[in-house]
Amino acid sequence: MSQANLPNITPTITLTREQSITLIIASIAMEELGLSHILNAEGEKLQYVLGTLPGKKLPVPPTLSDLLAVNESIRKTIKETIRKDWVLSNKLQAALCSESKK
Repeated sequence: MSQANLPNITPTITLTREQSITLIIASIAMEELGLSHILNAEGEKLQYVLGTLPGKKLPVPPTLSDLLAVNESIRKTIKETIRKDWVLSNKLQAALCSESKK
């Protein structure tokens, strides 16, 4: 996975309003990318526990309590991911409204 590139920002900030808004939108996009990786990892966790992840098998089949514990963990992660996505959505909306008011 490649690392995102942001322009070098020196202590003397010479960014225009438009450039600042672009950077904010880019930061939102990077956070959304991070959330997608978290959700993908949760999907792979579920596949692993169910024994459907290609090339990976559990030595012992999971018990019902194991499955319920993993389900609860994934549910909590998805719930927090949704909260973060809502915050990012509001942040994006504010940035876009700020852009349209110039």
